Amino acid sequence: MTVTARAATTVTKGNPLRDGRDSRVPRIAGPCSMVIFGVTGDLSRRKLLPAIYDLANRGLLPPGFALVGFARRDFSDEEFATLVKDSVSSSARTPFREEVWEQLREGLRFVQGTFEDDAAFHRLATTLKDLDRDRGTGGNHAFYLAIPPTEFPIVLDGLSKNGLAQPNPAQAEQAPAWRRVVIEKPFGHDLESARDLNALVNRVFPESSVFRIDHYLGKETVQNILALRFANQLWDPIWNANYVDHVQITMAEDIGLGGRAGYYDGIGAARDVIQNHLLQLLALTAMEEPVSFQPKQLQIEKIKVLSATKLAEPLDETTARGQYTSGWQGSEPVVGLLQEEGFDPNSRTETYAAITLAVETRRWAGVPFYLRTGKRLGRRVTEIAVVFKRAPHLPFDQTMTEELGQNALVIRVQPDEGITMRFGSKVPGSSMEVRDVNMDFSYGEAFTEDSPEAYERLILDVLLGVPSLFPVNEEVELSWNILDPVLDHWASTGKPDPYEAGTWGPESADEMLARSGREWRRP
Repeated sequence: MTVTARAATTVTKGNPLRDGRDSRVPRIAGPCSMVIFGVTGDLSRRKLLPAIYDLANRGLLPPGFALVGFARRDFSDEEFATLVKDSVSSSARTPFREEVWEQLREGLRFVQGTFEDDAAFHRLATTLKDLDRDRGTGGNHAFYLAIPPTEFPIVLDGLSKNGLAQPNPAQAEQAPAWRRVVIEKPFGHDLESARDLNALVNRVFPESSVFRIDHYLGKETVQNILALRFANQLWDPIWNANYVDHVQITMAEDIGLGGRAGYYDGIGAARDVIQNHLLQLLALTAMEEPVSFQPKQLQIEKIKVLSATKLAEPLDETTARGQYTSGWQGSEPVVGLLQEEGFDPNSRTETYAAITLAVETRRWAGVPFYLRTGKRLGRRVTEIAVVFKRAPHLPFDQTMTEELGQNALVIRVQPDEGITMRFGSKVPGSSMEVRDVNMDFSYGEAFTEDSPEAYERLILDVLLGVPSLFPVNEEVELSWNILDPVLDHWASTGKPDPYEAGTWGPESADEMLARSGREWRRP
């Protein structure tokens, strides 16, 4: 064989544009279906159904993809299709295209029944078997539990009894079939209940098939923390206790409870947000560089951080909680928590929570991490602020730097996704005066394509079997282990401090930082 012939043979072995190592080529889910329990609920209609359509519109779902709804309502397949289309029309991120809808529409099915109805699960099994035959889904099915955790045991039992939790190896000729389950938060309400829930799920599905959704981890900006830290040499030398004074992680909402009073009372801000969203953001901010971005390696580094994270004490001085009272949100008067419809007027549930944490590793020894979340605050914002120490010596008179704060790197998760650097610069003029200035990077201005919704990325990862962004058992239990002492302390002492709607929380939260000479950033 000539050299030319040998070269030609080498070239025809594969298309380099389809190299599996080339991350520029989007990964498309293989043959599969998704079953949504609670498909008529608010989460499904506002988030899940539009996200599935957007994935189809971007060409990331297989042509034979099937979507099965399971709910109590007595819908036909046609009525279910109408519900899906209405959800897509009102909430989808990408433009509506009739040809995409028609292809998706062909794979829609609805199974009516209660979670206690064994006959309904038998109908579901028959429906999935028919889809394997008619749509070529190959026995690959994901079950999305968009339902309250109290319903999990019944649904999991129904899946197990009807042979839906484990694939039949004979179904797939090309590759082994899979079954996966998706669980929405809350993952329990304390450490003990989280362990019970994990044990319950793992009795039916192995841990490798369990995907716990934390939609914050699907946001582009959260994933960009990894790129910012590990793709750039700029930050690594100063990302440690030698240069960082403290870290503030904030998730603020400007809305009240609305119609969620029944769900929220007894849960509160700490359980609702700190246990999952904010502790995951802390783990990504404080973790060491993984040996690769394989899911297992990322999980190992996050677990290391959570294992080393402890509450700063005494808790009376290092934590704060509050309840919003009536006030003004923008230009609108709003009622306080205890006046919200359906809320217990004697409730001690907090709508604001702030805690101080220490990450006891060599990198972060002595650096406090302040986590706060609240409703009816000044504006809607989620950010991570890495605040640096002041320069050890300033060769300026105090009057030259009286308006100079501390350098900071701020990662804005929402709503204006991007990164801000704050540093000192001389004010133009004949005198030496230094003042803080900002340098901004904005996703919306730097890139020509819109960021996908978090649920798009997460649902696609479920169908691909990529668990990088999903907390595993150990992460969930470690998070509760960190938070439980605060919840127990608050349950046994006093009640939340009041704060006026539209402000930035109770005075006790400001005092919490003031004790160490620090103050909260105004986002």
